[in-house]
Amino acid sequence: MGATTRNARSAIAAVRRATALGAAALGAATASAAACGAAAHAAAGQQTLTEREYARAEQFLPWNAAKLVSGDQVAPEFFDGDRFWFRSRTGAGHEFVVVDPAARARAAAFDHDRLAAALSLAADTAYEGHALPFDEFEFVEGGAAVRFHVADSVRWTCRLASAGAADGAAGYACSGPDALPAPSDAERVSPDGRWVAFVREENLWVREVATSNEVQLSHDGEVDFGYGAVPEGCCQEITSRRDGRERSPVLQWSPDSRRIATHKYDERGVGKFHLLEAADGRPVLHSWAYALPGDSVIPTAELWIFDVEAAQGVRAHVDAQPGNFTRGDTTYADVQWTRDGRHVFYTHRSRDFKSYALYKVDAATGDATQLLEETGPTYVELNQFTYLPPAWRVLGDGSEFLWWSERDGFGHLYLYDGDGNLKNRVTAGPWLVTETVAVDEDARMAYFAAAGREEGRHPYFVHFYRASLDGAGRSPAESTVGRAASPQLLTPENAVHQVVASPSGRYFLDRYSTPETPPTAVLRNRDGSVRMTVETADISGLIEAGWVPPVRFRARGRDGTTPVYGLLWFPPGFDAEADSAPPGTPASPPARYPVVDYIYPGPQIGAVTRYDFSASGRGNGRALAELGFVVFAVDAFGTPLRSKAFHDGYYGNMGDNGLPDHISALKELASRYPRIDLDRVGIFGHSGGGFSSTDAILRYPDFYKVAVSGAGNHDNRGYHFPWGEKYQGLLEANAAGGDNYDSQANQELAADLRGKLLLHYGTLDDNVHPNMTIRLVEELIRHNKDFDMFVLPNRNHGYANEPYVVRRTWDYFVKHLLGKDPPREYEITGPGSR
Repeated sequence: MGATTRNARSAIAAVRRATALGAAALGAATASAAACGAAAHAAAGQQTLTEREYARAEQFLPWNAAKLVSGDQVAPEFFDGDRFWFRSRTGAGHEFVVVDPAARARAAAFDHDRLAAALSLAADTAYEGHALPFDEFEFVEGGAAVRFHVADSVRWTCRLASAGAADGAAGYACSGPDALPAPSDAERVSPDGRWVAFVREENLWVREVATSNEVQLSHDGEVDFGYGAVPEGCCQEITSRRDGRERSPVLQWSPDSRRIATHKYDERGVGKFHLLEAADGRPVLHSWAYALPGDSVIPTAELWIFDVEAAQGVRAHVDAQPGNFTRGDTTYADVQWTRDGRHVFYTHRSRDFKSYALYKVDAATGDATQLLEETGPTYVELNQFTYLPPAWRVLGDGSEFLWWSERDGFGHLYLYDGDGNLKNRVTAGPWLVTETVAVDEDARMAYFAAAGREEGRHPYFVHFYRASLDGAGRSPAESTVGRAASPQLLTPENAVHQVVASPSGRYFLDRYSTPETPPTAVLRNRDGSVRMTVETADISGLIEAGWVPPVRFRARGRDGTTPVYGLLWFPPGFDAEADSAPPGTPASPPARYPVVDYIYPGPQIGAVTRYDFSASGRGNGRALAELGFVVFAVDAFGTPLRSKAFHDGYYGNMGDNGLPDHISALKELASRYPRIDLDRVGIFGHSGGGFSSTDAILRYPDFYKVAVSGAGNHDNRGYHFPWGEKYQGLLEANAAGGDNYDSQANQELAADLRGKLLLHYGTLDDNVHPNMTIRLVEELIRHNKDFDMFVLPNRNHGYANEPYVVRRTWDYFVKHLLGKDPPREYEITGPGSR
């Protein structure tokens, strides 16, 4: 154990030293692998990449690289107050660990080998302790037993051995399987555990857990106008239907478990989309409601509040609002309950996203009072990130609330009283609050994550802070409004911090890392002091395999002034320090490398955005670099985590896609690293990246020579209405007979194709409909353009990392950028392979 730990620390130190020097090679730690790769690509006259070279790259794909890392996973599941368990990745597999913050204790949740032995005996199936057949469990019988489901259907209960029990299964006994099914995703348990809420035939019901008695709360739900309905087309609707998966209804319980806030979602009259599922004989038709920009009929949502005991509900006295493009998160983020459960605070937006209003709604009567309205010339948000909850927060019984706003150009927190009067700013400055993590109302402290505040640190490194709710007194210029207090940094490590608060708010789990250094997870007290280390990742196996970290860069954007940031993955043998040169250096070394640009344009996220540790890299950059490419990813204008002006970079002009910043940054980087060959630049991406990679090769054919484009929303007139209307604006006709969406449609540029283009899509994509790719194909054919394409039958939107897709992408770049033949029909093994 000691030698292994020392080796891991030495390897990590090697990575850090290499990064500090700006180098991509790891010296002795990776010399063998680097030499192998360099020799392979330098071989005179080599015209074909070998299966061995593909295999070397394959080991850095996510599902393979993960096996070379341990101790990097900490997703806490809290129980019994602030205690939590998590599933830890080990060198052999996984184990469950329990952490007790109060006692500063960390231990295995149970004896994994004994439980495996007992379960094997009871189930007449062989199991091993490092590969137990479940991902989650619960303690029952006061912690004397654990309960879990195998294969999501069979429930088992295993009693745990007492201290000092004999080896083997002695002291452990498993009973089951029993007839109780796994908890359904379609059911939402009340905070007190007494009730379960669910939807049946478009109406809201509850079931009392102790008696199984069911109560119908609503009675007027109907098809396409139901309570708690999940918007169709937002969450892999067709895949859910085909797999028989039930989706959680959109609702939120009150803290006292007396009431439920939900919506009644109206899709009546909304235009339909259609897809055909391939099958033997007749294909299967799938149809669902899917509104587009400019449609006169769009989905709308009404806020309803139900009293469980009285079995009746009221509609909030607020107009129905445009339906949202959700992320599959059905916790109903539009509402927050007051602590006493008497009021709901409800956010309501305009169709064009240029206005957000906050209402206080009486839960008993539905009476609503507007507290504030936030407006702007472009889209207004409640957080820059769709994958995080809104950053505003109701306090106590509604006497105050925190509000997040970009009104001064950066996202910050403001404190209001319960009537909507501004009391003071909580944060201020040229930096961004990314998340409200917790509020300590007794101590009058807000705990939040933010980026860009610390001088001399990467502006995308997210840190954790606290600041006084009451600000720093009065401003001479504002007699009634307090100034923001200076926040206290709680995470001094120069890294990206991902923080989760314990239920009591006494402790914070902080997992931090950088692109070069693996994660460490610690528990912090409220003052930021480290209470205990929970987990430390070991990447020694990754380094022994030849892994090289990406190199961070800063370059100038399109205006020649504003910095943009990104990552570079260099091929084996590419010494970033030795191969760098100051601007204007005349001679370049003879061996030069083509570039592959991995793009995701945003606006809700960028190609990198989170500069934390990734073994495989964004866009699988490490694997692709192993084949002989310099892989490039940049957060261009129009992506989040910066100022509002930066985020608005191409509002109303989605055809921009940040591409001018990609080009300006690559040109600057080529002056630093003369072995970057700007005559051979390719680009690829999926979804928004599919849209922008095709846009790149059509709009900038002199710069981009090869593009691989997957599942692209090539014309946002054919994509979900909130997306286009938020970032391109409401659809409006122009005097020329077209509309304001013409400039962003890839099919309008089809005549400009000169390079090599590979398109692909899934035939059951109910997020980005194949129609947009087919329209592009139609125009390419009309202009007599050569292009390549493959289609994935019965795939939804999330197929980008299927082994076949990865291999075809590699092949295309190897052939058309490297100018070599790929190994014929090399088979990558992994998820989705045979």
